[in-house]
Amino acid sequence: MGQRTNDVFSEKLVNRAAKELKLGQHARVIWFTGLPCSGKTTLALELEKELFQRGFICQVLDGDNVRNGINANLGFSNIDRLENIRRIAEVSRLFVSAGVITINAFVSPTNEIRNLAREIIGNDDFIEIFLNPSLAACEQRDVKGMYKQARAGHINDFTGVNAPLEMPAHPFLEIHTDTEDVETSVQTILDNILPVLLLENRNV
Repeated sequence: MGQRTNDVFSEKLVNRAAKELKLGQHARVIWFTGLPCSGKTTLALELEKELFQRGFICQVLDGDNVRNGINANLGFSNIDRLENIRRIAEVSRLFVSAGVITINAFVSPTNEIRNLAREIIGNDDFIEIFLNPSLAACEQRDVKGMYKQARAGHINDFTGVNAPLEMPAHPFLEIHTDTEDVETSVQTILDNILPVLLLENRNV
């Protein structure tokens, strides 16, 4: 599915390779997954800043800017979660075709959901980063009180409380955000992804 060529006017567009050359980067989707409050959006935003300072063009997608916009009509049932991720993956695929690096921060708790995203985006363009702090650390960071509400029975299907998180089998990176600070975590990510994102003969 990631190799689809059914775009109606794809032959009329400036191709991806030309856009990547113009921008000086390989477009990829960096997909953060993990429990609620594991640090996904925090790391996504800090990573975007660091990449931007190095001359990369990125777009961050997370629950706030997606569920308040194109996915505002979706809830949190299994069907809606799948549709949420399907739309996100399709949008990410469009960004990649434009040569833009997309940094996504979504719980995406099941293998089915993540595999759907990988299939749409394409395996070669999908960089999965699993944030794996302890559940206790996530609950301590929860300023919105979502875990507390879920434990009280006020939120159904809340990942980590009354819905499971299926750990990725082979993520590109696994970051323990309860034992590493933000700066260290971002540097670890940069050390591993810069070789993937850099066009040949470009310095940062």
